[in-house]
Amino acid sequence: MVCRQVAILGSTGSIGMNTLAVIRAHPERFKVVALTAEKQIERLAQQCMEFKPDIAVVGTAEGASRLRTLLQNQHSSIQILYGPQSLVTAVTESGCDTVMAAIVGAAGLVPTLAAARAGKRVLLANKEALVMSGDLFMQAMQDGGGELLPIDSEHNAIFQCLPFGFTKAPAEHLGVEELWLTASGGPFRDRSVADLAMVSPEEACAHPNWVMGKKISVDSATMMNKGLEVIEAFWLFGLPIEKIKVLIHPQSVVHSMVRYRDGSVLAQMGQPDMRTPIAYGLAWPERIDAGVAPLSLTQLAGLSFSDPDLSQFPCLNLAFFAAKAGGTAPTILNAANEIAVAAFLDTGLPYLQISEVVNRTLDSLACVPADSLEVILAVDAQARQMASQMIQTLK
Repeated sequence: MVCRQVAILGSTGSIGMNTLAVIRAHPERFKVVALTAEKQIERLAQQCMEFKPDIAVVGTAEGASRLRTLLQNQHSSIQILYGPQSLVTAVTESGCDTVMAAIVGAAGLVPTLAAARAGKRVLLANKEALVMSGDLFMQAMQDGGGELLPIDSEHNAIFQCLPFGFTKAPAEHLGVEELWLTASGGPFRDRSVADLAMVSPEEACAHPNWVMGKKISVDSATMMNKGLEVIEAFWLFGLPIEKIKVLIHPQSVVHSMVRYRDGSVLAQMGQPDMRTPIAYGLAWPERIDAGVAPLSLTQLAGLSFSDPDLSQFPCLNLAFFAAKAGGTAPTILNAANEIAVAAFLDTGLPYLQISEVVNRTLDSLACVPADSLEVILAVDAQARQMASQMIQTLK
């Protein structure tokens, strides 16, 4: 049995902690060689004490000093680094063969690209790598010769429903007619647009089915999260945007489906627990115990599906628009959304104005070919600045 050497980008977030939970249950299969965190230094210190990585990365020099103090020279063999470039070091110099890319937002783009170019097995939980730079990222995976395994529950479900050979051919060439991404609808799926004007960050973060970080919880409430997943699915599976559908499925039991040309529909089902797709990615093509309770269909009252109301979820509509526009439009979409969600969580931007900020930013910036990392990062910075200026006028 091969013991995989794992680097976790974003080890203190929900995906990172669930990854460590799976690894903890299978110490003979996996060894942690690098852990990274931006601000949660105390939690990272605890992880370092347990898993003893070769490299630990934090966001700032102050954070690195704090981590050294917490470890108190008990783990002096751990190389403690800080800053964005050190995330690349964690991927390229830790000896890892597997990278869990779980840093939320655009901050995870550069190290995830580095993992692709270095030929690693990339477990992709960072949507932005494909949303912002899909063409570049897929080319980097091809050039590096590594393996790309999606960890988002929806894309992992589609991966499991496709023929094994799909990694060597677009899904459309394998008889696939449509991909159906399921969405819980978040905490506001039964609320009218008028009722959403005064919702609080606490309400938006109270997801009915999943335990997630604040930013991704808000994205789930607005369904921007699903829109980003549509763009991600376009790059992962090679189908036109028009053949990627979204269905509201409140029970979060069917994680996504694939409709084939012959009329067959294959669905992947399971508990709403991220340890299942994480375990699948870590051990692929084998399956291991993820520590998840078995699904009992007899205990379910019923499974329901419906089309999303785009007037209730304008962010989903904007994501489809950006996906069809191509070029840097998804980069602008993602950057404006990150700024708007942060303003909603931290500075009181009204919930309904999240989509307004994204829409205005898309309208204000020209879309150009996303043909280099430099262009993508420049457009990302420009969109963030534009969105921030718009928020000041809306308050």
